[in-house]
Amino acid sequence: MRTKTRLCKQLLAQRRTFSSTARRLDNYAFIGLGQMGYQMARNLQSKLPPSDTVRLYDINRGAAEKLAQEMSAQQAGGASVWVAESAADASREADTVITCLPEPQHVKATYESILKSELSARPGPRLFIDCSTIDPTSSREVAAAVDKALPNGQGHFVDAPMSGGVVGATAGTLTFMLGAPESLVSRSEIVLQRMGKRVLHCGPQGAGLAAKLANNYLLAIENIATAEAMNLGAQWGLDPKVLASVINVSTGRCWPSEVNNPVPGVVETAPANRDYSGGFGIGLMRKDLRLAILAAKEADAKLVLADKASEAYEAAESEERCKGRDFSVVYRWLGGKE
Repeated sequence: MRTKTRLCKQLLAQRRTFSSTARRLDNYAFIGLGQMGYQMARNLQSKLPPSDTVRLYDINRGAAEKLAQEMSAQQAGGASVWVAESAADASREADTVITCLPEPQHVKATYESILKSELSARPGPRLFIDCSTIDPTSSREVAAAVDKALPNGQGHFVDAPMSGGVVGATAGTLTFMLGAPESLVSRSEIVLQRMGKRVLHCGPQGAGLAAKLANNYLLAIENIATAEAMNLGAQWGLDPKVLASVINVSTGRCWPSEVNNPVPGVVETAPANRDYSGGFGIGLMRKDLRLAILAAKEADAKLVLADKASEAYEAAESEERCKGRDFSVVYRWLGGKE
């Protein structure tokens, strides 16, 4: 009986020791609060404990201040929030830095400013997660700059472009395509899953971007082909809903035909039913197509349809009735019946 009592006391003492051990506080920097980054940062902050800190920075200070106010006003808690004066200021104390920026030059300039600044020592290596959609070569250049500025494993850079659009960013259902060594997958996943639903490890650094651009190149072609096919059927007198139902149970089935059909009235939730507002902007598709073409040239990969597709999106976006709308608006540009 004494032995049992002594054992219970030992276990109770161990439990007290474990429960009273302080959790290390984590500091985060989130840089780039555009339509996607704004919602991603909101989800990240809300799912972190109050003991953690998120520092926000955007070239548009008003966006950072607005988001910080919204975060502070929420009832559910979350990490404490600060608005930083610069990307370097946001990153100075950060264990994890997340960037979500428009173009390769913005990513390069931001990391140059961070790496040139005086970063404080951290208990472990810093993790830099870039969620921007840029070309793999530019991403690898930034990764090399991080390795040079923070040698001996003091800092690591991974690429994690996402899919799901503003709707997915708001709902926290994004899919991230991660380019990172195996040793960084687990740590990266923990952060990314606070902003999304799935993390697909595509290979080493740069592989996430390669997968994203390959997918979006295919999407760009499918979207034009779907618009052409739907317009062709309409010109032949086919009911668009009937044609779509045939395509979607046949070999022509694809995301633009089934989910994002370009003909108004075919898919109730598609942007075509909202005068092509919302969705994936035609300008963003042009950008991703341009990056895919650049990456293909660097890899010496032949893209037969790329130039024609690029010309089509450029011509469509130049028209006022198509500018700023979902990329399925190419159906309108083709002269499709609405």
